Amino acid sequence: METILVVDPAWREASAGASFGLLALRGVRNPAADAAMAAEAERLEREVRERFGALDQATLRATPPLPAYAAWYKRFGQRYHVMMQLESVAMKGKPVPRGAALVEAMFVAELRTLVLTAGHDLEVIALPVVLGLGSGEERFTTPGGKEGIVKAGDMFARDGGGVLSAVVTGPSDRARIGPGTTAALFVAYAPPGVPADLLAAHLDEIERLTRLVAPAAERVAREVVSA
Repeated sequence: METILVVDPAWREASAGASFGLLALRGVRNPAADAAMAAEAERLEREVRERFGALDQATLRATPPLPAYAAWYKRFGQRYHVMMQLESVAMKGKPVPRGAALVEAMFVAELRTLVLTAGHDLEVIALPVVLGLGSGEERFTTPGGKEGIVKAGDMFARDGGGVLSAVVTGPSDRARIGPGTTAALFVAYAPPGVPADLLAAHLDEIERLTRLVAPAAERVAREVVSA
């Protein structure tokens, strides 16, 4: 079997307590809308509001694993966007972000577990995926068409063609999941303080949601590595 993941030793040396996971699936579908995924998103909205809706902001932000992500993002002068999405759904009554089925599965899983995720089209990726640590020199084009730069010291994933995604800067516009995607790679980032078993459970949740849309999807790889 082709090697899917390679870990740069620099990541292990500088990221004690961090974890990274990936899930590769073939035979998936990505329709613009899917009734089962829409029902999952609505169920998650109810769950989030019941669990967090009555909390004050400080208590919500103290919910694990949010403090670990907040601490990582703070190093780079940023806020964890999944935390802001959670506040928006729980406290402001906003809906879970909608998208095509695979993207929506990722959104739902993120808000359910609060684990940061990026999704890519596996067929476009030049394997292996390399997990590394940014030098501040890795440049890429964002989905919005702007230049992105991996922050020095940030975790990121790349393939033979360049950056796929980074924790703080986000995904590149290359290998994006689209309407014709039939094979998907989901990667999940966990900074120190986020248990590896939560990351593993998150990958399982993405697979469960994906199979609502594509029950016959084949799992190609599922890996979790820790520094």
